[in-house]
Order: sequence, then C-alpha cells, then structure tokens
Amino acid sequence: MSELEMDSETATMMEGHGGLLATEVLLNHGVEVVFTLSGGHIFPLYDGCVKRDVRLVDVRHEQTAVFAAEAYAKVTRRLGVAAVTAGPGVTNAVSALTTAHFNGSPIAVLGGRAPEARWGQGSLQELDHVPIVKPVSKEAVTIRQTVDIPAELDRLFTSAQSPHRGPVFADVPFDTFFGSTRAVIPPAGAPGAAADLDEAEVSGIAGLIGAAERPVLMVGSDVYWEGAEEALCGLAESAGLPVLMNGMGRGVVGVDHELAFSRARGLALKETDLVVVTGVPLDFRLGFGRFAKARVVHIMDRPERVATNAPLAASASGRIASILRALAGRIARRAPQPWLDKLQEREAAVRNTQEEAFGSDTNPIQPPRIYGALCERLDRDSIVIGDGGDFVSYAGKLVDVHQPGRFLEPGPYGCLGTGAGYALGAHFASPESRLFLMLGDGAAGFSMGDLDTLVRFEVPVTIIVGNNSCWGLEKHPMKQFFGYHVAAELGEETRYDQVMQALGGYGELVSEARELGPALDRAMESRGPALVNVITDPEDAYPRSSNLA
Repeated sequence: MSELEMDSETATMMEGHGGLLATEVLLNHGVEVVFTLSGGHIFPLYDGCVKRDVRLVDVRHEQTAVFAAEAYAKVTRRLGVAAVTAGPGVTNAVSALTTAHFNGSPIAVLGGRAPEARWGQGSLQELDHVPIVKPVSKEAVTIRQTVDIPAELDRLFTSAQSPHRGPVFADVPFDTFFGSTRAVIPPAGAPGAAADLDEAEVSGIAGLIGAAERPVLMVGSDVYWEGAEEALCGLAESAGLPVLMNGMGRGVVGVDHELAFSRARGLALKETDLVVVTGVPLDFRLGFGRFAKARVVHIMDRPERVATNAPLAASASGRIASILRALAGRIARRAPQPWLDKLQEREAAVRNTQEEAFGSDTNPIQPPRIYGALCERLDRDSIVIGDGGDFVSYAGKLVDVHQPGRFLEPGPYGCLGTGAGYALGAHFASPESRLFLMLGDGAAGFSMGDLDTLVRFEVPVTIIVGNNSCWGLEKHPMKQFFGYHVAAELGEETRYDQVMQALGGYGELVSEARELGPALDRAMESRGPALVNVITDPEDAYPRSSNLA
C-alpha cells in the first residue's frame, strides 16, 4: 500500500514502489491514459496505473503505442504518454519517437530497462537505450534511483510541453522500478515559455508586410501547439493577409474563412512577393525557403528554430501569439484587394475542377472519387487521419479542415504505419468525434496487426484503403527514371477487408465507383472499426501529373 501525506502546500510525500511514484507524476500532469505493450520490466508502472485509475490501452506493436500517444497529444494539445518494455520494446518505438521529434509533438516514452544490479552481465533485453533515442528526443535519461523518479519525470514532462515542444524519454531499471522508498512528489512544473518578443524585430516585419503587394501567411504546427489561432486570425483579418496552412496548422483558420486558401496555394507561393512563414521550418515542404522572387520572413518559437538555410528578409522568435498580436497592431495598410481577388478566383476554379473528379463514376476508380465520397460524409469536427504515400498525397489538397486538431498526418519524417495508432489515440482524446483513416495499401502492412487493437477497444473508425496493388510513389517515378520498376508491386487486390472481418470488425470490398457511397454508409453505421477496401487504378500517377492543384 502507498501512503500520501501533505509535506507542504505544494508537494506531497509518498511511500511506494517506483511505479506508484511515476503514476502520481502522470496524474499531476493531467495524464488519463497510457498506451503500452505488455512487458515485465514495466509491471510496477501498470500496478500504479491500476491503483490510481490511469487507463492502460495495450497494442500489438510498440510503434503503435507511441503513435497513439502522439495522436492523443495532437488532438488534445496535452502530454501524450507511452510505456514500452526494455530492449526491443524501445527499439520498436524509435520510428514513432522520431516522428514525434520531427512534428514537435509533446509526448513522453517511458521504457523498462534491465536490472542495474546486474548491468553488463547479460540480463534479458539488456540494452543501453539512451544513446539510441537521444538524437530524436528533447531529453533522454536513465533514472537509476527510485527516489529520483518523481522529480526526474516531472522535469521531463515539463520539458516536453515547453517550446520548442517534442518527445522525451526515460528508462527505469527493473530493480529501480520495483524498489520502494519515500519520496517527494513535486507539483506539476509549469511549461516553460518562449522569450518575450523583440520590438525591433516586430517593427521590421510589420514594415515588410505593410509594403508588400502580394503577401501571404504560411502557418504550421507551432501555431497550433501554442494555441495561437485567435492571434493568427486577428492578424490575417486586420491586414487582409491570405493564409496557407500545413501540418497541424491546418484548421487554425477554418477552410470556409475568406482568407483561408488551400487550392490556390501553388499560385500564391509562385506569385507572392512576401511570405511570412510562421511556426513551420523551411524544409522540403516549403521548397527549402525559396519562393520565386519573394522575400521571406521566418517566425518561430525558439531562436535556434529560425532558418539558416535560406536568405531571410527578417525573422523573429518567441511567443508566437504575442508576435502575431503585436504585428496586427503595427500594420497600417491592408493587402491590396486585387491580390485577394486573384487567389479567390483560383481557389474557386480549382474547387470546380475537383467537384467533377469527386462525382466521376468511371472505372477503374480514381482516388479523387474516393475523397469525394469521404468529404460528403465529414462533419465540421470529424478527424481525418492520413497514413500512406500515393493515396494520402491527395488528402492535403482535397480534405477541408474546419477546426484545428482535426487532420492528422505523419508529418515531414514521412513514416508509414501511423494509422492504427493515430486512430486509437484520437479516439481516446476525442471519443465523440467521427474518425476516418485514409490508408494506403502499402502503409496497411505496417500496422495491420493493430486492427485487432481497434476491434478490442471498439474504436469507431471508418478505414478506407486505397488499394492500387503497388507502392505508387515509387513505381511511377522509377518507370520515369529507368523505364522499368522493381520492388514496387504488392499483392494484387489483397483482401484487407477480409482481414478486418477475421479480426472481428466490419469489412467490405468496393471495385465500382457507384458502390462507394453505400459502402461507406454501411461502414459508418457498424459498431467498432470498419474497413472499406477500394480497388483503385494501379496506373494512376498523381501527384506527378494532375490538374487537381
């Protein structure tokens, strides 16, 4: 039994094993669910969670547990937590941990570890994890003393949620976790804040925006993580700035806002004379910061995040919301109306073209037809998850996002296999939201076993597999480069729907465009997860040749 007593107004003393001490820190940070895969090294944590009513959600592969923790963080903007056993438990989680690193997602991965007293003698699953995960974590530590568990975890959890956000890792040796002691449980540390704004930086950026003839705001995930959408809208509306969004930035301005543009993005970035990039790195998604002849401004939450790989007209770092509010108060001139008119005309024209593709009943089925059926069934707060390459490359262009935190994608690391974990985490984060998972048939192979997890926890997600029997993003470019392709074919029209049925969910095969709508309706009406396996055109080569953008 554990014993808690007041030590001061802000801390408690607690006696118990390491798992109980760790659980108390989880509770202090508002953690209600831990995603995991069972392993003896972390049994004490399980005992703590059971005794303190922290829900344990167990999966079939450790990467799914970490992806679920990240999705939970993405939807709630709170700390997501995964616990994995020692050795392969940790190494299986590395790709998901790396994804969270590139996405700046605030998660904590807790790992088991071989006993400290026998370290170096060849215990089961003995591996020094920290050197492996440290390059893709904000912090990575081994906690060797039971008494240190509360303070160290509190510090790590606080770090994960402080700018620039990201994953943290701690492993605890078997004997340390099982050891009992009396320790101080600190109150949850307040997440650190970014530095105050620099008035000179803000004034310089305001001058550039006020002088621009064709400015655009390009916003990304850090705007979302900071909860800066109100400040962003205030700046856009006061200065008449068109807004483009990527990553978790999607939805910070609703797609039906007159200043939100998704279909006109290509034109906007081609013809703009000033791009104010906010909360997103100048990586491959943004042409490494080169936009024709446009000047570039970069605003980030930390100074080390400001780009050095592209020439900048100005930059600022600190509290993004504060910077945006300050800019709104300093810009006296709105963007010229002809610029907005031109973008709105392009947005409308591309949407009209897409509507034709959305409604096409030609066979074989083209992916835009699937997205058309999806979009007809989305609520404003539906959560759409993308896991795949070729099939999911449509999602950013064709799925409208009305609210923040409603579109989950792997992000710039491009790791496949996120789908089942993201669906699981999103469900526990927002159980009332309608869930859709757009799954490429290649990506399906990474997490097929965790369909079982979705069934066991009755996750009401509608999974749509775009099944073109190949690795589309590799097959078509290789043919262009070499005249042939290799290692790009998958099983012909594999029955993923039957896999779902065998695991206890609902599955249906669709090969005719006219069958799509009714099949999705049946899937959405079923209890628990449902999978609609849609046979698509294997020769479709989007996005390399398409009139949809």
